[in-house]
Amino acid sequence: MLHVVHEAFGSNMYRKPPTKSFFMFVWESFKDPTIIILLLCAALSLGLGIKEHGSKEGWYDGGSIFVAVFLVIAVSSISNFRQNRQFDKLSKVSEKIPVQAVRKGRCQQISIFEIVVGDVICLKIGDQVPADGILVQGHSLQVDESSMTGESDQVVINLGQNSSLISGTNVADGYGMMLVISVGMNTTWGKMMSEISSDSSEQTPLQQRLNKLTSSIGKVGLLVAFLVLVVLLIRYFTGTTKDEKGNKEFNGSKTSSDDVINAVVGIVAAAVTIVVVAIPEGLPLAVTLTLAYSMKRMMVDQAMVRKLSACETMGSATTICTNKTGTLTLNKMTVTKFFLGKEHVKSESHTSILARVLELFHQGVGLNTTDSVFKSSDPCSSFEFSGSPTEKAILSWAVLKLNMDMDQVKRNFDILHVEAFNSEKNKSGVLIKNITDGTIHAHWKGTAEMISRMCSHFYDLEGNIKPLVESDKVECDRIIEGMAASSLRCIAFAHKQVPKAEQEDHELMHGNVPDNSFILLGFVGLKDPCRPGVKKAVEDCQNAGVNIEMITGDNVFTAKAIATECGILHPNQEVDEGAVIEG
Repeated sequence: MLHVVHEAFGSNMYRKPPTKSFFMFVWESFKDPTIIILLLCAALSLGLGIKEHGSKEGWYDGGSIFVAVFLVIAVSSISNFRQNRQFDKLSKVSEKIPVQAVRKGRCQQISIFEIVVGDVICLKIGDQVPADGILVQGHSLQVDESSMTGESDQVVINLGQNSSLISGTNVADGYGMMLVISVGMNTTWGKMMSEISSDSSEQTPLQQRLNKLTSSIGKVGLLVAFLVLVVLLIRYFTGTTKDEKGNKEFNGSKTSSDDVINAVVGIVAAAVTIVVVAIPEGLPLAVTLTLAYSMKRMMVDQAMVRKLSACETMGSATTICTNKTGTLTLNKMTVTKFFLGKEHVKSESHTSILARVLELFHQGVGLNTTDSVFKSSDPCSSFEFSGSPTEKAILSWAVLKLNMDMDQVKRNFDILHVEAFNSEKNKSGVLIKNITDGTIHAHWKGTAEMISRMCSHFYDLEGNIKPLVESDKVECDRIIEGMAASSLRCIAFAHKQVPKAEQEDHELMHGNVPDNSFILLGFVGLKDPCRPGVKKAVEDCQNAGVNIEMITGDNVFTAKAIATECGILHPNQEVDEGAVIEG
């Protein structure tokens, strides 16, 4: 069936401009101003040298310049050609973006190239819309269409007036499911890409500086050569210069025309020699060889390099700003600590939690999420969790440790409104209605500091609701800081039953999820281990004079702990020294 749809509507791939041939790289090398000047000088030097010294010895100077120019062009062209081919191979791998599509009744990860018309794609914050389509289900979906329209304002996508999604745009908020209606070159993005060329002839900083230097040297060399030429010609034709026997070289009409031509050629050759000597013809070769060596080293380290100049540009970097999650860390989250209210619950005690409180956790985890859990009918099969690493870690914890049945939870409740997680709010909320008794509940999940500030009460181990007084807030802050200091990401859960007076408004308007007077359910601490080799890489960069800065949306204490673990911060370095800032 997929093959038939693929044949009818095409694949989700874009036509690319034809790959440059080797001769294109040779031609680009010839366009270098330094090379052009050297070729002109070489031609003059060769011609004048042969005229003055004969064909056996006169070609040495001009020939050596031609050889140097040939080496520069050959090394540069061959290196750029080979790396362009290598880059194209690596690009095919990097462009194979994984997307979530509904296949066999559940969300599965497939390649963006495998999408066909009729597929249903699951979208969440940060995802790129992989094809043109229409929204079939979703909550609070906002899309950044600046790549298409140039407008930075986010566009609200809903099931009413505006349900169209354009390929190449990015999901900025909310989540949804999209029905694909066109792929590849038939999409808006594909049509636009076929009309524009991405080729750029922009020069690198080193090329600009070398061209400026060569141009300045060339101008000075030409000026000096011209002055020398004028002075020597004046001296010759005024009879000032003398030969080895002390006789004047020029005696007016008595001097034969052949002697005059030879003398003038010798003077011009001296002037050209000054220009050739002034321009450092070995400099482009030295730079090209150095960059070619650097490129080879970078390719060994699996760094994608398309042009020689990239090595030089990277060599100019003095600071590297890096994300934490998935870059410095493995992005493989696991729940390692659990607090009910402000009391620590050990792993073996999870099942002893009061059933009413456990049910609230099931609601808060199972319904306040954009991700899914799947288990086939085969009793031997294990659970499959799809979504972001944080969500997968929390879902697997709830299913395996708290015995949550996600399908059962979804059958018992209707979702009225969703506020999806984004980096500005750092929390996600859901408004749900109990199908059995009609009561409406609100759940929030997010960074512990933010959620705890919304709470006025908390649950203790016996399931009692107690007011969250000042001393309890201090205790919660201590728990959060303790987890953060242990490199754990702290996520909090809160619940509230919406009073009957507000229920009608929420049912009719599907308004925002309330965010005050909540009851704190508890905290979970998620561990994301550092990637092997990161500490050594950071140390190597620092030793080379490159400063490493870590940027993250995590709690400042978690950020400091991870930075210390990776070697970005020293253990005794204080926050008030300006090494750690919040923004």
